[in-house]
Amino acid sequence: MNNIIGKNIYALRKKQGLTQERLAELVNVSFQAVSKWENGISAPDVSVLPLLANALRCDIDSLMGYAAEQRKITDYEERYKSRAYYWGTMPSNMCYEVMKLLPPPLRLLDIACGEGKNAVFFARNGYSVTAFDAAESGLEKARRLADEMNTEVNFFRADMLDFRLESEFDIIFCSGALHYIPPKLRTEILENYKQHTSNGGLHAMNVFVEKPFIERPSDKETSATKWSSGELFTHYTDWRIEFCSERIFDCNSGGVPHKHCMDTLLAVKQTDKLR
Repeated sequence: MNNIIGKNIYALRKKQGLTQERLAELVNVSFQAVSKWENGISAPDVSVLPLLANALRCDIDSLMGYAAEQRKITDYEERYKSRAYYWGTMPSNMCYEVMKLLPPPLRLLDIACGEGKNAVFFARNGYSVTAFDAAESGLEKARRLADEMNTEVNFFRADMLDFRLESEFDIIFCSGALHYIPPKLRTEILENYKQHTSNGGLHAMNVFVEKPFIERPSDKETSATKWSSGELFTHYTDWRIEFCSERIFDCNSGGVPHKHCMDTLLAVKQTDKLR
């Protein structure tokens, strides 16, 4: 396995025109470590893989040698290929609520970041931002947006259904993506996020929920799964819930007017326990 990873690192480094010294700087290791990877003597730590994937402009599966063929894992892979930003470049209102509760500088993870509008907003305002998405076409635009805004975000490609955190963050942010998580994985994934959040850290999340009186939208993603009203909140009974709400709003995505219902949660991790 070390030889496969090493060969991939070498080939991708050359493709990007990077020296071993420059790649080492980008991933915060010594150039000797990079040399050992490329020669199959050792392998990069799991915590370094997202940084490597970002620096080498690839996804983690390709870096590890698992992706002989890229499978379609999101309906947005094609939608993001247009030059215009599918969701625009203005940040979500939830971003401002995050800033009120936990202002920068802090470590923030943007899960399923899409074309990067929220990740770039946070980075511009002083947060240390890591962000990932399953759609490489979205990440390309996210990196371009970060360059245009003269800011840095550690973007990498990963599928939220497979990827698990091993590093700690102060803030975990996820907007408009939790509906991709099937019921059997929800507890596991959210518990992983909770365990890798610092004491006093914040989760800011929203999810589409289904209502019997709201018609199914014409652009409903094939990989989306049903969430019930209040279901998201039940995963945070052991945290301090700063804000939770449910609202119905109009939408015109896909060119056909329709409505959505969304639950939003802002919750803070607590450490003190009653004795």
